[in-house]
Amino acid sequence: MAEQDGKEIQMDAANLYREESYTDLKAGSLRKLVPVKADGTDDPARAPIYTAATQVMTPGGVLPLSGEVEGAKSLADAVAGFPATIKQAIADLREEMAAMQRERSSQIVVPGRDVPPPPNLLIR
Repeated sequence: MAEQDGKEIQMDAANLYREESYTDLKAGSLRKLVPVKADGTDDPARAPIYTAATQVMTPGGVLPLSGEVEGAKSLADAVAGFPATIKQAIADLREEMAAMQRERSSQIVVPGRDVPPPPNLLIR
């Protein structure tokens, strides 16, 4: 595997999950991460994690949205929690976009800033 800062990247054998996917082919999909032991058997000591995912159309194109379905203990809980999870993902996205717009509008415009340097031309 690749090295990072002189250390090998390794998987955490105590934190493994098996992934299951569910979809209604309309609104989106749910992903269930089932905790497993290093030998691949289920690990009942840890709770599964459910995430919701969908896509929304924007003027700039398709935008994927996702988030963890908080408190879901079963697939039925995850299905029931799907709308709230996606609404929260949209709210988080709007907040992030508003923060980016505020940051951009407060920047001082300086000529030449964020402009790449001119190319190195060799004259012979």
